[in-house]
Amino acid sequence: MDPLLPSAPWLMALAAIVSATACVAVWRAVPWQGRQSALIMAAAMIVIAVTGGDAMIGLALGVILLVSAMLGTAGVRGTPAAATCCHRALVSLVMAICSFESLSTGDTVVQSGGHGGHGLDGLLSALVIVGVIGVVLWTVVSEWVLVPVHQGRTARLLTVESWAMAAGVTVMCLGF
Repeated sequence: MDPLLPSAPWLMALAAIVSATACVAVWRAVPWQGRQSALIMAAAMIVIAVTGGDAMIGLALGVILLVSAMLGTAGVRGTPAAATCCHRALVSLVMAICSFESLSTGDTVVQSGGHGGHGLDGLLSALVIVGVIGVVLWTVVSEWVLVPVHQGRTARLLTVESWAMAAGVTVMCLGF
């Protein structure tokens, strides 16, 4: 596992870029709430990868991701895009919790030493793990069980986006 961990920030950024690109490519199928969530997540992951995961930058990114998660679901209730917007919001929320976790431990946002287990770290670690499991299960269930809302190219790109987000948060969980 050690070779994967130092590259975790860049793998997360790559997954977020793939997700945001797929989301933007299907422009009209995704409401503005979903596009802003995908773009903010990609920008946040790039900043984390470039800065090395400084805790104070993590705090600012956590707040931005939290606000993005809230905006990501505003006004989509009852629309066909509601489920995917909630999925993006959950991913933003899990990434925000990871950013806040780094502040509680005083470590970098993405570290290769594992969890410290002091302060709020234990609770936040549990929330991150539950969130990652939720995102992956949501991705699997929505892909294999639910009837797709979109067809053709749009459905394929939204599937790529969903799996990229799930892969990104999974790598994030392994990197912490």
